Amino acid sequence: MGFAGAMVVAMAVDALLGWPSWLFARIGHPVTWLGSLIGAIDTGWNRSSDQPVLRRAAGVAGALLVIALSVALGWMLQSLLASGWIQIALVGVLAWPLVALRSLHDHVAAVARPLQAGDIAAAREAVSRIVGRDPAALDEAGIARAAIESLAENASDGIVAPVFWGALFGLPGILGYKAINTLDSMIGHRSERHEAFGWAAARIDDVANFIPARLTGFLFVLLAPRRSEALSCMTRDARRHRSPNAGWPEAAMAGGLGVRLSGPRIYHGSVTKEPWLNEGARDPLAADIGEGLNVYRRAMLLLAGLLAILAFA
Repeated sequence: MGFAGAMVVAMAVDALLGWPSWLFARIGHPVTWLGSLIGAIDTGWNRSSDQPVLRRAAGVAGALLVIALSVALGWMLQSLLASGWIQIALVGVLAWPLVALRSLHDHVAAVARPLQAGDIAAAREAVSRIVGRDPAALDEAGIARAAIESLAENASDGIVAPVFWGALFGLPGILGYKAINTLDSMIGHRSERHEAFGWAAARIDDVANFIPARLTGFLFVLLAPRRSEALSCMTRDARRHRSPNAGWPEAAMAGGLGVRLSGPRIYHGSVTKEPWLNEGARDPLAADIGEGLNVYRRAMLLLAGLLAILAFA
């Protein structure tokens, strides 16, 4: 259970420091390093002249290579560390950049502030940094919905999932998961270029997030203002979401806040019709982003507390 303690250290350091901009300017970030590797493989191996079956095979090989290299790096670093409390502390510090606890909070709060002040233009600009939909088409409800959905989904992908795999396997677990998640975010799309090449990345990400997404949903249920509504919405609507995993934390947040999420949205000028989560509830407003952040903070504190109990009780 020492790795659980290391994840508490990682969460605490990230909550205090985040990833400082001066450090990013000097060395980038581990996810950008992974992104460079994935981008190079995508450029070199994903050839439009190849048949779909060959592109899928290349995508499988590329995904497994990135994951294997990440796991191997984590294992090598971890094997060099002394055992006991020193290992817990050092694994936690090394895992710190892979836990996006503060970054997610700050990016969502940056949407809430101008929206509450009535500055729609600034809120649209802020929300464009965390979602892919067209910000120009978003009104207050659309901006709030996008921010809350991003908060719920990324709480799972950015914090709970890496911490979950890190608690189980230490640095190999958390590095392997970040490789999987970065692969999915870069090439796991149903686009003409990545339909075949990104198939493996998307499927592996679905498996890696199966338990963490549901765990995140239950954390939100326990700490939402409307617990019974959060539970009923999650169990009823989670499977309606286009993603097999993201619907769990999003539906729990929708029910817990008493708002509707998901639904139709515009990507690149085209309307994508998605089913509503908590259909029949009101649209979210700026104040609901702040309430969602309250749920998020409490859920992350509970997660850290549970890990601490596992590690030190």
